Amino acid sequence: MNKNFLVIPSIDIKDEKTVRVVQGIPELNCEEYGNNPVDMARIWRAENAKLIHIVDFDSAAHHVKKNWHIVEEICNSVIIPVEFAGGIRNIEDAKLALKMGVCRIVLTTMAIDSRNEFIKLIEEIGASKISVALDIVKEEIVVHARTVKTGLNYLDFAKDMAQLGVTRFIVTDVERNGLLGGPNLEYSKKVAETTGMHVTVSGGVRNKDELMDIKKLAEIGVDSVIIGRALYENRFPCQKLWRVAEAGIFN
Repeated sequence: MNKNFLVIPSIDIKDEKTVRVVQGIPELNCEEYGNNPVDMARIWRAENAKLIHIVDFDSAAHHVKKNWHIVEEICNSVIIPVEFAGGIRNIEDAKLALKMGVCRIVLTTMAIDSRNEFIKLIEEIGASKISVALDIVKEEIVVHARTVKTGLNYLDFAKDMAQLGVTRFIVTDVERNGLLGGPNLEYSKKVAETTGMHVTVSGGVRNKDELMDIKKLAEIGVDSVIIGRALYENRFPCQKLWRVAEAGIFN
């Protein structure tokens, strides 16, 4: 991958622990590395990640902040930017996340449920610090931790958001996310072509060949990909070598 295309590791947090643990590497399959999101962030940084994507499942589902101190610790523990998704419902949430050290917040529910406040947020903090997540089920946007259908077509919603000033979208085919069934590139391609904005692919990536397929879309604005399960299951060449070589750096 060249410097213009980012592979972004995802850390999913629930009940103050990572949802996924690294598989296939005996040196890192202890509880210390498996459950601690801060250590996981350090591992991805050691593997040369340039950005980390964090999802707070508890905050997304219940609008609670019990994991936010961990997010702040991650921001203070790695020297790369951290993107944060989960439970940003108002301007106060957004500003608190940025104060913790997050470089960019990811949201959708607020843009739909509190449109005027969302517009005000863009004006106050700038579009560069905001990504709108397009979580899609059969071309329909879903919100509230992907539990509520909105009736909004994803392309219509993306065009609307772009007109408000949004410059980046994270596109997820919810039915493929976490299943290693391959990414739905058609959704991402259409969003990029329709809006002219930057697009991050999320969900479904299984191997380096699919990464190269995504990279081919960079010329139309698809410039990054978020990967979770495939990284944790060591589906990419050299992951094992990197981890074994660097396993002692946290001692």
